[in-house]
Amino acid sequence: MSFRFGALAAALLALAAPLPAAAQGYLTPGSAPDAIRIMPPPPARSSPAEKADETAVRAARLRTRDTPRWALATHDAQGGTQVLLDDFSCALGARLDAQNAPALTALLTRIGPDIGRMVGPAKDHYGRPRPFILDKAPICTPHDGMLDRSGSYPSGHTTVGWAYALILAELAPDRATEIMMRGRAYGESRVVCGVHYPSDLEAGRIAAASVVAALHGNPAFRADMDKARVEVDAARRAGASGAPAPAACAVQDDAAAHRPW
Repeated sequence: MSFRFGALAAALLALAAPLPAAAQGYLTPGSAPDAIRIMPPPPARSSPAEKADETAVRAARLRTRDTPRWALATHDAQGGTQVLLDDFSCALGARLDAQNAPALTALLTRIGPDIGRMVGPAKDHYGRPRPFILDKAPICTPHDGMLDRSGSYPSGHTTVGWAYALILAELAPDRATEIMMRGRAYGESRVVCGVHYPSDLEAGRIAAASVVAALHGNPAFRADMDKARVEVDAARRAGASGAPAPAACAVQDDAAAHRPW
């Protein structure tokens, strides 16, 4: 299954919000880590590992259909920097947006092309079909041609979500546990949705850790992190205005506490 990097980059940019045409990320094309060399290949066809992947997807669907966990996974399938920031509001205890955290919003948007350069070639190289293509079961995200053509390994959503979690945990280290729990559950939503296998998520977390490590070698990224840290501290001191209702936070906490397969 072939998937063009350009299409994947567009999808990842949709996750991280639209970018001006001139914005190219922090890393130059040649300085992004090589995911194909870093991560292991996906499980071989008909191997015990692949069968375990398939079993997990079936179990997640059976356990979560018509439950709050399925609804959360449906929500997590959405894209956009603000949507993703809102996903971490409970974990942070405050809502961040372009008004109270413009530098952070710009930083998270700008890493989109860097993630695309990391994940795109690996998806194209491995061309792993997504679960729903093979089992024809319902999914909780819009079923379109791009999703069909996009390789399953690694998970782009997981890469973006885990990268956000790593960055936010650095900016609010006292909330690192809650932030990383939410980041893990965000990736697990892709298995609930039937669009990724657990091994796709593991590869996505490897990709995220690799690209964030490389970003820390970039002076512009470090300078923007310093600006974002001031914003996050100020927003948290100002209180939790606009944060989700306790009931919504309880659903997220439960999702993080119970693996769906």
